[in-house]
Amino acid sequence: MTPSDPAQIAHNGRQRRLLVVLALGFLVFAAAATALYYLLQPETFRIAVGPAGSDDQQVVEAMAEAFGEESRSVRLSPITTESAAESLALLGAGKVDLAVGRGDLSMPSDAQTLAVLRKNYVVLWTPSGRTGKDSRKKPKGKIGEIADLAGHKVGIIGRTGANLALLRTVLVGSGVDPDKVTTVQFATDQIEKLAQDTTLDAYLAVGPLDSRITADAIAATSRSRGAPKFLPVDASEAIALRQPRYEAEEIPGSVFNANPARPEDKVDTISVSHLIVARRTLSEAKAAAFYRQLFAVRDAITRRAAGAAHITKPDTEKETEPSVHRGAAAVINGTERTFLDKYSDYFWFALLLLSGIGSAAAWLRRYLNRDDRDDDTSRRNRILALASELREAGSEQDLLASRREVDAIIAETLKCYDDGTIEQEDMVAFGLVLDLFDHALADRRAALENGSADPARSPGPTLASRR
Repeated sequence: MTPSDPAQIAHNGRQRRLLVVLALGFLVFAAAATALYYLLQPETFRIAVGPAGSDDQQVVEAMAEAFGEESRSVRLSPITTESAAESLALLGAGKVDLAVGRGDLSMPSDAQTLAVLRKNYVVLWTPSGRTGKDSRKKPKGKIGEIADLAGHKVGIIGRTGANLALLRTVLVGSGVDPDKVTTVQFATDQIEKLAQDTTLDAYLAVGPLDSRITADAIAATSRSRGAPKFLPVDASEAIALRQPRYEAEEIPGSVFNANPARPEDKVDTISVSHLIVARRTLSEAKAAAFYRQLFAVRDAITRRAAGAAHITKPDTEKETEPSVHRGAAAVINGTERTFLDKYSDYFWFALLLLSGIGSAAAWLRRYLNRDDRDDDTSRRNRILALASELREAGSEQDLLASRREVDAIIAETLKCYDDGTIEQEDMVAFGLVLDLFDHALADRRAALENGSADPARSPGPTLASRR
């Protein structure tokens, strides 16, 4: 068999097509494996938190460690800032993915809540009496409620401007002109200085109910100024209604000290939360992944930083500011969409698109192979013509000549089929024509062998017989 034989050519063509298919399959597999590798890589969120050494910063560092050890899908990269306000500014500028900030600070316009890191309660109290060298001085007036703070001086624990703004909010909500109340701020490590300042008539602390700073401040002022009287924020619900960043809360009795009880009974107040926030543009899937992972490893985080025990889910039942991110809300409410729910429309569209591409490719293939189809039609027509000519065949040699010509046509047609220029349905039509030819050949051969051919089908006298 020479290389130019039709069978050899068809075999070589099939081998080439097989190699092409294998190469394409390998490329598709490599592309799928590469895509899967990148899809399974852990998502790393840059989270801004500050200042250094704060409770928030310690919790986030513990969170990053726990995520690194126990999460295969989410990682955290903490970025320490000078303050919570700077953290929120970085989020607004798009330089980080997440940020920790107090809810009453200036937030980016598109910030949304992923989780509540902790809840801070406003605690206001006044000393019951004075001690020391100024003990004989009469107080400016008895302070029984927040409305009595006008004309008095309040010591605020914490130098952040947010605490000062929070006191002004409480005063305004309680009907007190903030300009009539004098304030002075103390750092969190200046508790004793605050307790010894006899010019102060009341104190403000903002922190969790188990805050060591708040408890120490109450104890220190009690030792130097007498038992504390806690001032309720009677307008807490009205304040929360007007400003959704605050919530109406109650301080339980004995929460700061059991004996003596401080406070003796529950006290109305407001709270403000420290939040983990993201921009609205963070995808629902990524936000949901972070939320699930956070609460999956919360116990591990708490073992590293006790403050992590305050991490809670945001409230999706009522309007809050900032609003809850749709990804976290979907997990909380159990409405998170599955993979098929999210992408079923894309799958259907892809199927329709592939179907359209397949139809277009088939049409293009037929268009490009139109010359080959014309040749195939010509070959079928030639076989039909040969079948008709068999009626005039006068010898076995004429039949063999027709058979050889048809065999050549068959070989050529099969080669075209192997090359893909002839479709399956064309081969069906070709087979019908071959059957017709075979029947005509068999009939004519039988007639010649019997020597009783139909005159209409007999070849008639030959030129030699005429002579």
